[in-house]
Amino acid sequence: MRSYDLTPLFRSSIGFDRLMRLMDTSLRSDESSSSSYPPYNIEKLNEETYRLTMAVAGFKEDALMITVHDNVLVVAGKACMDDENVQYLYRGIAGRAFERQFQLADFIKVGEAALENGLLRITLHREIPEAMKPRTIEISKKSSPVKNKLIEHENK
Repeated sequence: MRSYDLTPLFRSSIGFDRLMRLMDTSLRSDESSSSSYPPYNIEKLNEETYRLTMAVAGFKEDALMITVHDNVLVVAGKACMDDENVQYLYRGIAGRAFERQFQLADFIKVGEAALENGLLRITLHREIPEAMKPRTIEISKKSSPVKNKLIEHENK
């Protein structure tokens, strides 16, 4: 794997700490070492709405936990307990514990979550505050140009 040194960016930028940490973390993490379980999709439904869909076959609602803290969405699942009376000849459905973390952009809020047919769907909405939205400034038209007023000084 090729190594990139982001030190020059860290020492020459101000206020981009979160972005720099995110880039540094993503470049340092090796994809082969990170778990690919459970598989997931990230969909963009429209300009303000996203959906995260995770395949969590075999997990019930009470075995899943969704938390958000400091712009990090964490989805975790507790391992399913095996039935002692069942003898598996082949076990291809994973039931192991997992924890997935997703970095959220600013102004992304987690909406509703639903578990249906082994798929956990989490809806995310971009909510930009009114103060951050672009606004149009009207240009007023004056009927006559501003005239310079001359103030005379009296010399006594």
